[in-house]
Amino acid sequence: MFAQEAPSLQQQLARFDTGNLGTIALIVVIAGVGAVLVQWTLRWLADRLSGRARIYTLATVPLSRLLILVCSVALIVPRVLDPNFENLVALLGAFGLAIGFVLKEYVSSILAGLVTLYELPYRPGDWVEIDGVYGEVRSIGIRAMRMVTPDDTLVVIPHLKLWTSPIHNANGGSQNLLCVADFYIAHGHDAALAKKTLRDVGLTSPLVQVARGVAVVVHERPQGTHYRLKAYPVDPREQFAFKTDLSLRGREALQHLGMRLGFPLAAQQEAVAL
Repeated sequence: MFAQEAPSLQQQLARFDTGNLGTIALIVVIAGVGAVLVQWTLRWLADRLSGRARIYTLATVPLSRLLILVCSVALIVPRVLDPNFENLVALLGAFGLAIGFVLKEYVSSILAGLVTLYELPYRPGDWVEIDGVYGEVRSIGIRAMRMVTPDDTLVVIPHLKLWTSPIHNANGGSQNLLCVADFYIAHGHDAALAKKTLRDVGLTSPLVQVARGVAVVVHERPQGTHYRLKAYPVDPREQFAFKTDLSLRGREALQHLGMRLGFPLAAQQEAVAL
């Protein structure tokens, strides 16, 4: 007897009935509910953890959602097509064309998202700058991460930026975020006294992380002397209040000593370049 010829892809699709459609719909619903429950459970658990345990728990959220997606596809495909060689070739070919012409950037963002789970260029709670946008990472999804700027604006950045843009991470998963307050003083002042005064300003701030120390870096410019007061706040989220405190109290302390402060245009341009 001759072997029966395998049904064509068109014939198999013709046999696709409402029963299969109902099963597929059920799989999609269960996968959607499962993804929401897994995400909620992991975030609930992360809120009750601290340190690196919280960071890694949050990092598993996109991976868990991806696994649910892969399992759903693995359950749906056999209900649409018989998993023989011809169908696999046809399916992979169609999938490759979709990736090449439609989903190239989307799939690239997903792959970059998987890389972030290994390299951890940013984690929830990190303060990062990407393409000139600075803010706190709030959540990381399969395709993109969400960050909130200091002006309370939500920005969604695809993981695709991992391939094309430098990522500036200010605290790298820790509580240590360096803040800098700049001061310009005209020539002819007591530099040692100015440096000591600014260091005392940093050490007496109620927001300073004393254990990390306070440093004052001095640069001589043609227009005057540039002082950079460097210190760490107790919490990265206090960085703006901390900079404001250092700037206001530092300026007041230097003026009290009779030192003439200024912001020459050339000095501003040099400060931006540093």
